[in-house]
Amino acid sequence: MLGLVLLAAAAQATAVPADYRDGANWLCRPGRADACAPDPTRTVVARDGTMRAEAVARDPAPKADCFYLYPTASVDAGLNSDMVPGKEEKGQAASQFAAFASVCRTFAPVYRQVTLTALRAALVPPPAGAAGGRPALGAGFDLAFGDVRAAWHDYLARDNHGRPFVLIGHSQGSIMLKRLMVEEIDGKPIAARMVSAVLPGVTVLVPTGKDVGADFKAIPLCRAATQTGCVVTWASYRDAEPPSANALFGRSPDPAHEAGCTNPARLEGGSAPLDGVFGFPWWVKGVVKYSPPATGWSVAGTAVPTRFARIPGLLSGECVSRGGFSYLAVHVEPGVAHGLGDYIMDRDTVGDVAYPDWGMHVMDVTIVQNDLVRLVGRQVGAWRPAS
Repeated sequence: MLGLVLLAAAAQATAVPADYRDGANWLCRPGRADACAPDPTRTVVARDGTMRAEAVARDPAPKADCFYLYPTASVDAGLNSDMVPGKEEKGQAASQFAAFASVCRTFAPVYRQVTLTALRAALVPPPAGAAGGRPALGAGFDLAFGDVRAAWHDYLARDNHGRPFVLIGHSQGSIMLKRLMVEEIDGKPIAARMVSAVLPGVTVLVPTGKDVGADFKAIPLCRAATQTGCVVTWASYRDAEPPSANALFGRSPDPAHEAGCTNPARLEGGSAPLDGVFGFPWWVKGVVKYSPPATGWSVAGTAVPTRFARIPGLLSGECVSRGGFSYLAVHVEPGVAHGLGDYIMDRDTVGDVAYPDWGMHVMDVTIVQNDLVRLVGRQVGAWRPAS
């Protein structure tokens, strides 16, 4: 662990941002066969287990751009990842972001994120008598943000040309985008081109009972599907298992503020069905199980034939405030799709057992994937340039 701290200090002292003129430093760019261009066909598994194919069309001339940062995914050994994306980073882009090609041009930079290796070391107390302590992550996040800011500036200089844009992240990706918005967008002229920012898995503070203030001075929470220039944010927990006292997401340290929560399926509030898209297999081993059962991904012995599937009727959710937390309370309907849904959303599969203070964090995007794509499409359609 001490070695991670020393490596971080040395890297921070000498590192310069990556060169994003190099196409190899992007997971996704328009017009390429890359991480955002898998076969979009997916399987819809009905409540009774019957299956049908569903095609997902790409927009040939999108009106807006989407700029995406993947969550903590790298399993590289150091504090920060290298610039060679592994199957983990590519898999996250394919599962969380590729579907947005139906509503926008897709841009996703590789960045030297703080690794899953380092994050685990920081969260787990070292053994008694071990040399050193938990690694300090601050320098690693600064290095990552330097890359993100460089990628953003490159996108603006080479690709934006005054187009409206959507920011999409998750977890560490949302942390990076939140900082980018604070430093470079909030209250500045470029904010007029921001259709929305989708920031799940990070706390966006607002004054209690209000939609704007605290973290962002001029950018409010989204409260309608046709509202633009706003933020969609949430942290997800099971409805029957609210956040524990040590839970990591959806908490405000100050009673004058609360964590923003906006349900992508119903921004105005209240409960709504959630339209998730589930990928087989999951890529970040050791955080979630997401390995197939002995019979493979199947329903009553019939294999699910595509990489992604939707299971209508499996999930519903509602933003609630309880015990100092504001979060998306997710209900899992048992028995859907002949038990396939139960396996996909099992506590051990999702990661609740291994990381009880995380809630359903690793599934924040998955459980509302189709809701998000529809929402961004509506927001892009509603966006108008400033007069």
